[in-house]
Amino acid sequence: MVRIALDPTPFHDGHALLEFPDIAARLGYTHLQLTPHADFSPFFRYPKADDGLVAKLKRAARDAGVSIPAILPVQRISWPDEPQRQAAVRNFRRIIQLAVELEVPVINTEFSGRPERQEDSEAAFYTSMEELLPIIEREGLRLNVDPHPDDFVEDGLEGWRVLRGLNSSAVGFVYVASHTFHYGDRATTLLPEIGDRVGAVYTADTFDHTRSHGLRYITNPPGNAVRVHQHLKIGDGDVNWDELFTTLREIGYLDRDDALIVSNVFAEDENRDEVSRYQLEKLRELIGS
Repeated sequence: MVRIALDPTPFHDGHALLEFPDIAARLGYTHLQLTPHADFSPFFRYPKADDGLVAKLKRAARDAGVSIPAILPVQRISWPDEPQRQAAVRNFRRIIQLAVELEVPVINTEFSGRPERQEDSEAAFYTSMEELLPIIEREGLRLNVDPHPDDFVEDGLEGWRVLRGLNSSAVGFVYVASHTFHYGDRATTLLPEIGDRVGAVYTADTFDHTRSHGLRYITNPPGNAVRVHQHLKIGDGDVNWDELFTTLREIGYLDRDDALIVSNVFAEDENRDEVSRYQLEKLRELIGS
């Protein structure tokens, strides 16, 4: 059965880490993906959770009837400069320990390199994986990676090639719907290519920044050194949701026991309760259709 998880990022402002399981349950979710948080694993910095906080978080999730199927850290594991890369590897080793202590089987992440230094960033990623991947495999974890906009690899197929090069069944792909148009808008061919190595699907909408010769949305003139994408609620952008879920169904993802779909709308914090409930309803419709 497909698991639908809440990304609690919209609730980071004004709510403590230990409140997230209750928030998810109140909104109708039975699963929660942990994302970078000051008390757990901040962006690019060393994790701040100790054994006591981990125990409290496990208890809060159990009491709320909410599981934590995955955590999402973001560390500079592909950074082209060595001090930052080494720090990221050290931080990630601790993240792996936290996943084991929380009994969370999946770590979803990003490459976190630089597009203007693609070759150096790719080399840095493989160097980091030489140290981290044996630990991940030994602990029986799954690592899934998203080629995020403004990373050294943004195209979906090329991102999959980088991951495939690791030659490890412990590594998979995070398909992020709001990155559709940076991936190359190729769900119908990309997802079958990745196959059973699709490890997670994130669901938020976005505008197609390539339309009207790049002049349609947000930034003008085209060619500015920025990466435009949004995390809108389903239906507010240009993602073809029927096509995406039809393809997920065709490759068997929606029949998998470990299928994980995460709602990660970041554009409407002021309506976060309403939007979170809406996302859950829409995802159930798309999965059931």
